[in-house]
Amino acid sequence: MLDFLIEAINSKKVLSFHYDGLRRVVEPHAVGQSTAGNDVLRCFQTEGEHIKPGHEWDFCCLSKIRNLAATGATFAGPRPQYRRGDKHMRVIYAQL
Repeated sequence: MLDFLIEAINSKKVLSFHYDGLRRVVEPHAVGQSTAGNDVLRCFQTEGEHIKPGHEWDFCCLSKIRNLAATGATFAGPRPQYRRGDKHMRVIYAQL
C-alpha cells in the first residue's frame, strides 16, 4: 500500500477507499509516519461520505484504509491550503 500511495502522490492520482466504513474519494498530498508512529495519509476529500465544508482535509491511518484504488482521474496539484512538511508527521515518505 505504501508504494502505491507514493506513486499516486508523485503522479497526482485521485484515489478511492473506505475508511471507518465510509467511502471517500481523495487527492493524496503526503504520506508518512505520524508523531505517534503510525503510517498516515494526508489527503483532500472531494467526494464520498463524511464530507462537509471545512472538513475536506483528512489524516488517515493506513492500517484503517480498505479497498484502496486509483479512480483513473488525476488532479492538477496541491490545494492552496496545503503546506509541505506536515508538522503531524515525523517522517515524510512522499509529498506534493
